[in-house]
Amino acid sequence: MSLDRIPILDLTEQYQQIKPAIDEAIASVLTSGQFILGPEVQKFETEVAAYLGVDYAIGVNSGTDALIIGMRSLGIAPGDEVITSPFSFVATAESISNIGAKPVFVDINPETFNLNPNAIKEQITPQTKAIMPVHLYGCPAGMTEILAIAQEYNLKVIEDCAQAFGAKYWGKCVECQQHCPETIKKAIAGKYVGTIGDVGAFSFFPTKNLGAYGDAGLIATNNPEVAELALMLRTHGSKQRYHNEILGYNSRLDSLQATILRVKLPYLQTWNQQRYQIAQTYNQLLEGVEDIITPQLSEGHVFHQYTIRLTNGKRDQVQKYLESQGISTVVYYPIPQNRLPVYAGQYPNYPVSELLATQVLSLPIWPEISRTKIEIIVNALKSI
Repeated sequence: MSLDRIPILDLTEQYQQIKPAIDEAIASVLTSGQFILGPEVQKFETEVAAYLGVDYAIGVNSGTDALIIGMRSLGIAPGDEVITSPFSFVATAESISNIGAKPVFVDINPETFNLNPNAIKEQITPQTKAIMPVHLYGCPAGMTEILAIAQEYNLKVIEDCAQAFGAKYWGKCVECQQHCPETIKKAIAGKYVGTIGDVGAFSFFPTKNLGAYGDAGLIATNNPEVAELALMLRTHGSKQRYHNEILGYNSRLDSLQATILRVKLPYLQTWNQQRYQIAQTYNQLLEGVEDIITPQLSEGHVFHQYTIRLTNGKRDQVQKYLESQGISTVVYYPIPQNRLPVYAGQYPNYPVSELLATQVLSLPIWPEISRTKIEIIVNALKSI
């Protein structure tokens, strides 16, 4: 079969659509000579706080730093335990370990790929200080139950929103349909992820739904004390230059990335809607295909990734076949965090995560992908 290669993601189409505005914004920053923090960062923080509906948005240089600084701003310290998902990018657990705390894993729900709230309580100990749900692939985690548990045990909640900027939680997740507290569900229904817990940590890595042209991240919170500490931590632990009060980081958002994100932010809702529509198209075309489980079209999902499950044990063979047909796919993630070499021997197995690591396959998705390309991908899947 002869066809042009289909990448997992094509960022060039988006750039061409907004090229004049992007080029003008970049030129403006270059002309200003202000490249670190400064007016563009302040404007972006104001605009993104308004978009999310939070009081404070603090730009940092990566999603990983957003997690690290977010946790430290909440008082998470060495020796503390933070409950999270084993089925995520290493930055989730790494951020916990890098502040001297311990990641404690809870297995996931196979339908959402997210932390299973029903398994959290049995992992809580006197050392537990926080829960870190991951809104994987752009699908909101079961925040009603997570918040209820956090309130019961006096735990902090830091949301890992690296893949979910613009996703909304509606209280209709698989875990929370029957026995979740209605008062909490009503209070948070319709809120953006990252604004529900104590802190939200976002990544603007170029491949994200809202992506910069380099590394960038954000901390969102409604707590003024958390915000003040985060601002200190991102600039070497100081409020005033050369008056460093605590040990911090060099984690400042640069003006070029901020101005690019400012241009893109007004388009985000449309792009996320397009991603959802693409997921609908995939699901319709793949309906009834043997050995394939398609993702749920849950309300609020922004489909950073469109990830199917191949249940016949031949995921790797299918991926190689698609590659031979010029179709790029990615496995997010082939190894659960508990089995990574850095954590080898420290944790038990987590059966659902272990199984899904052998089944998941993410197909090409970006807002501008054509139906023709989607049909080529689906037909290739059907042919094998």
